[in-house]
Amino acid sequence: MTDTSPSADRRLLLVHAHPDDETIMTGGTIARYLAEGVDVRVLTFTLGEEGEVIGDEYAQLVADGGADQLGGYRIAELTRALAALSPADGPTLTPRFLGGAGRWRDSGMAGAPSANHPRALVQAPFDEPVGVLLDLLLDFAPQVVVSYDASGTYGHPDHKLVHEVTAAAVARAREAGAGPTKLYESVTEHSALENGLAAAQAVPDGWRMPHPGELPSYPDDQITTEVDVRAYYPCKVAGLAAHATQVTVAPSGTEYALSNNILQPIIDHEHFILTDHDPRPALDGDRETDLFAGIG
Repeated sequence: MTDTSPSADRRLLLVHAHPDDETIMTGGTIARYLAEGVDVRVLTFTLGEEGEVIGDEYAQLVADGGADQLGGYRIAELTRALAALSPADGPTLTPRFLGGAGRWRDSGMAGAPSANHPRALVQAPFDEPVGVLLDLLLDFAPQVVVSYDASGTYGHPDHKLVHEVTAAAVARAREAGAGPTKLYESVTEHSALENGLAAAQAVPDGWRMPHPGELPSYPDDQITTEVDVRAYYPCKVAGLAAHATQVTVAPSGTEYALSNNILQPIIDHEHFILTDHDPRPALDGDRETDLFAGIG
């Protein structure tokens, strides 16, 4: 039996903007470290109230012209996704929201009127979310934090702000003499993306392949860290399927699409960039394969 009791000496915090981001970008990593007994926490900044709903069943929950109840429903989806990522013989990971569920609202895509909502994350005075995250960092004391890159993966204003808030809170925690030791940006490796697209056997009806360069990725030589999540691939697929208002998993179980119906591969190695120092010289030029590498 896998030892799934939380390991007090390894603590991992992953910060994300909306429900579903955690599984899309880091689902396999979450499942792997939970299975290894690491104390893992997933912190989500908003409820994802501005998401576009796939299908008709819950279409009227949307914010624009609907019941504006989508955020509450997405808490349930996140709960199911985290349960799918949790080991069957260990504790089940549960959602955590920055400042509590609903404190800050999904700002929507760049230029959307929802960014003017008084509770929109982008409307928050910068020091407020930074202060809340700092308190969590000082209390939980994770050695490793995972966030986004400066572009917010694909330019979403909330993703970009999560990057900025996390960087500021980590810097202040370090000034206070606390961790984390390592801060990572979750990214997509270019060759992994291209190989995944090339391996797609069929494009489901109504979907399309992405245009060249349409999906964001990083050159392979910029990747510092690669986490093998093949053993947890079914968990990641189940986690994606749990976000049914936002994600459709292909019948093959190897691709998914968002509401734009653009095919994306479900990648079995997740990639990161270590932001504050380069580990490669100490590893003889090889990538890290463990987020906790070098932490005693």
